[in-house]
Amino acid sequence: MSPRPIATATISFGLVSIPCQLYSSAENSHKVRFNFLSPEGTRVKQQYVDAKTGEPVERRDLIKGYQFAKDQYVTFKPEELKALEAEATQAIEIVEFVPVDQVERAYIGKTYYLGPARGGDKAYGLLGAAMKKTGWAALAKYAARGKQYLVLVRPVGDHLVLEQLHYAHEVRDIADVPSGEGEVAEAELGLAVQLIEQIASESFDPSKYEDEVGQRMLEAVERKVADGTEITAPAEEETTAQVIDLMAALRASVGGEGEAESGAEGESEQKKAAGS
Repeated sequence: MSPRPIATATISFGLVSIPCQLYSSAENSHKVRFNFLSPEGTRVKQQYVDAKTGEPVERRDLIKGYQFAKDQYVTFKPEELKALEAEATQAIEIVEFVPVDQVERAYIGKTYYLGPARGGDKAYGLLGAAMKKTGWAALAKYAARGKQYLVLVRPVGDHLVLEQLHYAHEVRDIADVPSGEGEVAEAELGLAVQLIEQIASESFDPSKYEDEVGQRMLEAVERKVADGTEITAPAEEETTAQVIDLMAALRASVGGEGEAESGAEGESEQKKAAGS
């Protein structure tokens, strides 16, 4: 079954716009999840309680507050928070290109797959081919769900992958973690290398490994139930964005609007000459 897109987006590459669709890179449907039930077997609801009075508080009456000192909060109304949110343009705005191997793995958070939407096939393939040829990846800003994300767009085969990155202040410095003071003897190092080589593989094959605990839980669930109900989400409509003139946009991005216009006029004259 083909995966369903979870969102639409547009990559901004100079003056080139590439309509895309985002897909989850992980299959979560196979995970075993449990719900909390009462002793009678019915679902229970989460309830918010006032820590001072012990009285329940309805969700609709909750307000958001930021703790700036112990037990002291500054509160915000929904409209105030809404004004602070990033506009959800769904635009992936490329701001610079960096060597793909220079992005430390500690910065990588969630990973999504990018596929071309209607009208974006050629530009999508061009961006991927250009990044593969140069060995660079794109750093971009992505505004969605009221937040602004730092993301990395890189090619994988014939596809593009979007990796959500942590900001610098969110990543701990590994130098703050103790690394020990033990000295490594040459004989010990030789044996350790020999052990590594004995169980080493030339490539990564994740299909060799399974979640054994999850599999046991799933088998136990299947033994307890006779059948289940599949729940599906409605398909998201495809974007209607179009890439009108890829070469003109590329020329304008690299050398300015004037060169793009003159290049386009030159091509038009060549076509007229060929037809006459």
